[in-house]
Amino acid sequence: MSATSTLVFVHGFWHGSWCWSEVIPHVVAAGRPAVAVDLAGHGLYARRPRWLTARPYDAAAVSAEVSPVADVDLGDAAELLTSQIKRIGGGAPVTVVAHSAAGPVLTRVAQRTPELVAHAVYLTAYMPASDVPAAAYTRTPEAADDQVAPLLRGDPARIGALRLDLATGDADYRQRLREAFYDDVPPVLADAATGLLTPDGPIGIMLGTTTLTRDGWGSVRRTYVTCTRDRAILPALQARFVAEADAAFPGNPTSVAALDASHSPFLSVPGEVAGILTSILTSIVTPLG
Repeated sequence: MSATSTLVFVHGFWHGSWCWSEVIPHVVAAGRPAVAVDLAGHGLYARRPRWLTARPYDAAAVSAEVSPVADVDLGDAAELLTSQIKRIGGGAPVTVVAHSAAGPVLTRVAQRTPELVAHAVYLTAYMPASDVPAAAYTRTPEAADDQVAPLLRGDPARIGALRLDLATGDADYRQRLREAFYDDVPPVLADAATGLLTPDGPIGIMLGTTTLTRDGWGSVRRTYVTCTRDRAILPALQARFVAEADAAFPGNPTSVAALDASHSPFLSVPGEVAGILTSILTSIVTPLG
């Protein structure tokens, strides 16, 4: 892997490429080319439901309206990311950093086109095992106390999305949302980030599966960056992802690095995130013992 391999940052559900704006300057200052892209159904590809801006506020519509991104699935997301990687790298492999629900998208891309991924970095992200949907992990004991599930509105199977109620005036709900995603982020910055979220994460991304092979995803160098105070993807679940990957592909073990941060280290400790990533490019990240 080249020390100048471009870093491609992919955000998780409800966020956008904007969430990496504090990390990229640190990476570029260290001499590493970097760019952030939008995940399918998010950012410039987002489509907002009518209830979000309808007045008066209608709690029933929040739970019932079918999402305008309900047709986006894992294949669509992987196809978009693949095209972005090809354009950014010009055909050369890049290092992809996936946060949260972008993890299964990176996994699909690395399996289908391992030659395009110099290094797969999962930043407190879903890293599902072969033929297991990311959504299945939300029902495991390791996810039992996550603080995102109680915030979801509507039946994902019916509305086609994992939905946050970003129109509510309920102060308690908004506080719990901030604690789930931005617990260690300065309040002013957390409020600004909350204002940039989109309400719907396409459930199809979480329901898709990828068959992993030794010559595909199993051949790609990977690092998992844990966040020890994460309330969305709990540390026990992060550890499970690493254990399953290493059991399936023992010849290519996962390197692990740790951040003392919550679910959004790109806002709470952007310098530390950049430091880990630039270390990865120079091959000095030390596996956790």
